Amino acid sequence: MSQVEVTSNEEVKAEEPTAPARRPVPLWRNRDYVLLWSGQMISAVGTRVSMLAFPLFVLAITHSPAQAGLIAALRGLPYALLILPAGALVDRWNRKRVMILCDIGRATALGSIPVALILGHLTIAQLYIVSLVEGTLFTFFSLAEMACLPQVVSKEQLPTAAAQGMVIDSVSGLIGPSIGGTFYSIGRAIPFLTDAISYGASVLSLFFIKAKFQEEREPAPLHLWADIKEGLSWLWHQPLLRFIAVLTGGITMPVIGYSLILIVLAQGQHASNFTIGLIFACGGVGSILGSLLVAPLEKRFSFSQLMIGSTWIWALTWLLFAIAPNPMVLGVVTVLSFIIVPIYMSVQFGYRLALIPDHLQGRVNSVFRLIAFGGEPIGLAVTGLLIQAIGPIAAVIVLFVPQFILSIAATFNKHLRNAKPIEELV
Repeated sequence: MSQVEVTSNEEVKAEEPTAPARRPVPLWRNRDYVLLWSGQMISAVGTRVSMLAFPLFVLAITHSPAQAGLIAALRGLPYALLILPAGALVDRWNRKRVMILCDIGRATALGSIPVALILGHLTIAQLYIVSLVEGTLFTFFSLAEMACLPQVVSKEQLPTAAAQGMVIDSVSGLIGPSIGGTFYSIGRAIPFLTDAISYGASVLSLFFIKAKFQEEREPAPLHLWADIKEGLSWLWHQPLLRFIAVLTGGITMPVIGYSLILIVLAQGQHASNFTIGLIFACGGVGSILGSLLVAPLEKRFSFSQLMIGSTWIWALTWLLFAIAPNPMVLGVVTVLSFIIVPIYMSVQFGYRLALIPDHLQGRVNSVFRLIAFGGEPIGLAVTGLLIQAIGPIAAVIVLFVPQFILSIAATFNKHLRNAKPIEELV
């Protein structure tokens, strides 16, 4: 979750002298926030369950890592293609309605898999379609969720709420895979049914939230591409933020197919589905540990030191997957590699929110996220093809190369090395 674009009217209001505001209700006493957080926690766990089951199921049907990689890539493709117009549209549409309709659609898509399995009519084409639908609806849902957060919590609570969003990712990464492997062992349909039910829980929580998800606004003509162009132009003229976007995309794309590599490595070491689930759960442990380290590290090190150091650690811990000899060591390496993810992501996330003007938050963040994460479908597809062509260990080494090059680039980038401390940003 992140801070979103605000209108120029809100900026004017912010500049006018106002009476001292009352102390905001603590997050965990904020009924609407608890409903939103709880619904997304359940949904995130369900998603992690099905994300583990998808490659296991496709590999069992096709015996093709390339097919598994392509199906995973289809889920990320709509994000790359639609994020810019979606970011502008969710600011015009009713955001709560968008979120509810998206989760109903995702529940229907995932629920079609167990139904087809029971009827004996499941095809690989259906799996491709479900992955594409899931990715399309996720794109709109995630942007609407990000945009609605400032309407649910007070402005000063946004950083804390954003950190709680990372906790959702970490905890779901711990719980989801650990139960996902067990569910898949019991029955192939169960993980997909679980995810469909979790989307239903999200819809239910959204229905009970009373807060409006956007300010009242006057109807205005749609200037979609003009809005998008303004965000693109602003980011282009910010060399530091532009480099961070490229850096984030360049180190994320090679590792996005880690789940497929982990599965193939673990299966080659004769790990059971339950053990594979535990290995994935180690990623959640690492993420939680990393989230706890963010605050003390920010007090001890500068923004530049954290960015450069975390980039090197990101790359070097990835290389450890190539030398892990057994499932136990794979689990340890997974913990180590995931510790750095919330540290890197939190540092750059907070800095860019502080740097981007309020009235451009939505548009610039959409562009940033496209650059940083739009290459994920390519990374997934390339990972599957590399595993099939040269094997998982060689694939890890090949995918390390771009991370190594970008770590060097980060070390010598003058804008990153000379970046102002976050508290000095205007």
